[in-house]
Amino acid sequence: MANTFTRKLSRSIGTTATRVGSYTVAASTSTTAIGLSVANTSTVAISANVFHSDGTDNTYIVYNAPIPAGGSLVAVGGDQKIVLVTGDGIFVQSTAASSVDAILSILEIT
Repeated sequence: MANTFTRKLSRSIGTTATRVGSYTVAASTSTTAIGLSVANTSTVAISANVFHSDGTDNTYIVYNAPIPAGGSLVAVGGDQKIVLVTGDGIFVQSTAASSVDAILSILEIT
């Protein structure tokens, strides 16, 4: 089994839910999300949603979380980790167009 630390990036996320880094857990792979930061790149306060999707159901990690102008939200990190299995993804959505960047740090086990 190979363990690989990597990261996935998405920039200028807006009001449409966006899969961070277009990342979907591949077959025969287990992934642990070890960090997820969402930065407000706009000049006004916004709110953001972060959720897990297994392709059928969405489960919120944070819902309608306020992020001040120039601020950030750490949705995953520290003691919190999220285990992902085949087909899973993490999505981010903002209340304003092109207003957030996201970086997802993961450990893939293949």
